[in-house]
Amino acid sequence: MKRGIVLVAVTALALTGCVTKSKYEALENQAAADRTALAKEVAGLQSDKQDLDRQVSGLRDEVARREAQISAQKNESNALQRQITDLSDRASASEKRVGEVTSQKDEEIRRLSTMKDEEIQRLRGTYDSMVKSLEGEIAKGEIKVKQIQDRLSVQMVDKVLFDSGKAEIKPQGREILTKVANVLASVKDKQIRIEGYTDSQPITGSLQKQYPTNWELSTQRATTVVRFLQDKGNIDPKVLSAVGYGEFRPLASNDTNEGRAENRRIEIVLTPLDANPGTESASPKQ
Repeated sequence: MKRGIVLVAVTALALTGCVTKSKYEALENQAAADRTALAKEVAGLQSDKQDLDRQVSGLRDEVARREAQISAQKNESNALQRQITDLSDRASASEKRVGEVTSQKDEEIRRLSTMKDEEIQRLRGTYDSMVKSLEGEIAKGEIKVKQIQDRLSVQMVDKVLFDSGKAEIKPQGREILTKVANVLASVKDKQIRIEGYTDSQPITGSLQKQYPTNWELSTQRATTVVRFLQDKGNIDPKVLSAVGYGEFRPLASNDTNEGRAENRRIEIVLTPLDANPGTESASPKQ
């Protein structure tokens, strides 16, 4: 503003002609200097404006970059939220399915437990009938009837069925097996396995031609009983099987006559239909 007044003053003095030449030149020089300074000031202001424009442009670019980052983060957040929602839905569906499967398994366990209880009760009826039918032989110690859960065993000393070293059933043995078969005829849900056992005394004399070892004798006796139950007792052969264990599963010591007599035996074993007779002896133990 001051430079503008000086210029006006110089111009006014020049027009009025009321100034000396030297004073005029001084004023002219001052005006020129002022114009130069004003031009520099204007140039500086323009430079400052350019700097400000660049800063504003930079800030705008930064704002745009930040907005783009925020938008990308929002998109990522939305995608993650969708994944979380999807996983939550799937987890809920899985929990529901697990609950359904667990409920089904619990129901199946209850059903099987009920079936097992009913099976044990039916077998208990078979046990009672067997004991009643064989009470005379049981009283003499010739037969033992045992039940453990869903398994039943009728254990007979060999002398009630066979003569020594023989595999043909004696008349007394036929009577006993007929009683057994009459009870077994009502059993519909069991495997019936006949197991033959001997003592540790080796086969000697002429019997060796027919039974080289106790394996053959025990197996033949078991097979003979199976055939009797099928042919005379009308037991379904699909549930019958025979196995000979020879001398290798003794109940007592073979060092005494009493122990050997106890080891020579036939066992009729009832097991569940799904039992695997090849895994272990199914004979219940006291």
